[in-house]
Formats: sequence, structure tokens, C-alpha cells
Amino acid sequence: MRLLLIRHGQTPHNVTGALDTAYPGAGLTELGQRQAAAVPEALADEDVSAVYATSLVRTQLTGSPLAQERSLDVQVREGLQEIAAGDFEMRSDRAAVEAYLGALAAWLHRDLDHALAGGTTGHDFLARYDAAVRDIAQGHGRGDTVALFSHGAAIRVYAALAAGLDADEVEGRWINNTGMVMLDGRPGEGWDLVRWQGDPLGGAHLASVRAHDVTGEAIDEELDADDR
Repeated sequence: MRLLLIRHGQTPHNVTGALDTAYPGAGLTELGQRQAAAVPEALADEDVSAVYATSLVRTQLTGSPLAQERSLDVQVREGLQEIAAGDFEMRSDRAAVEAYLGALAAWLHRDLDHALAGGTTGHDFLARYDAAVRDIAQGHGRGDTVALFSHGAAIRVYAALAAGLDADEVEGRWINNTGMVMLDGRPGEGWDLVRWQGDPLGGAHLASVRAHDVTGEAIDEELDADDR
């Protein structure tokens, strides 16, 4: 089975750096809409049999062009949503960014006991995301390819833990809006990383150079950066 873990298109809060993780979340910017519109052609060689999205509006909007092009429905699944920012929701200050990314870094280094203030532990996140993936997999065969429109931090952490990726390497990777992580495998049997595309699926020209994209930029660079 092939999982296409695709990050949603750009939102206004991806530009400002605000930690927007709660329901229903922001919609897409004009650039985000263009990023979403470019996904179907970028995945022309992938035989996508189903499109899933989270309960947050931005993933459903991003998945819609692909679903429409393939005559599929966007199926909303709980559990695939972003890692909750807890006490730091909608904040963009340095302390909030460091606390949020510090939790992601701890989980990537397998310290799943670490808890984000007002949020969850790594164990809680992995359990709910993996349960959603397992539920989806039960409805598909080994040869199926499914597109899961999700979120930057969630995709990064789940892919790293599910595929056993090196934490330091993942911390240095970015995943722009409509970037993608492709995994092959099966729940209970393990997952292999096939492709990590940091640029938008439609091409690097769709990446924003002005955004302060907390959940998409490289974690190690963000944690080492000077105050903005």
C-alpha cells in the first residue's frame, strides 16, 4: 500500500507564523489555492484510489481538486489532524515557536513522554494518527495508493516514527505547503520511505519566500534562528 502524505496549501497563518492547529482552522490564501490546483497534474502518474483529509478546512480545500479530477469524494477522517499547539494556540512569538518545535524535536528523538503544555504527549499523537492510518488501510488492498491531506508537523513526525527515520535528518528537512512524504508498506508490517518532497508538488515556483512557516520549515533551523 502506498500513502501519499500531502501537506495542505498555504494559509494566512502560514505566512504570519501563527500556530493555528484548532478546528476549523483558516482557509487557503490565493497562493494556497494555486498550490492545490497544481496537485492533480503533479500526481498524474499515481493511481490514487481514495482521497482523505482532516477535519480542518484547509486540508479539505487542498484535496478537492485531486478528488474532483479523479471523480472521488474527499473523505474526512479524525485522527489525521495537526499536532495541537495547546497553550500556544494562535501564538507566533519566539517562546511559543520554541516550545512547539521543541516538542516535535523531542518526539523525533523518541522521547514520546515529552508533553506540550496544554497539549499531548508523543504517545498520544502517534496513537491517534496511527489509528487513523490503520482504519484507512483496512478499506484498501496492498496495491492501492491513497492520498492523505494532512499537516506539516503531523506528517513530519508520523513519517519519521512510522518509517524509523533518523531524527537529525528529519529535523533538517522541510515540507512546504503541498509538499509530500510517500510511504510504502502496511500497518503492522512497517513503512518504508519512498520519497520526501519538500517543494510543493506543483513545483518550486509555488513555494512562498516571504512566509514564516513554523510547521513547514526545518526544525533545526527554526530552533537555531535569531528572534524574528
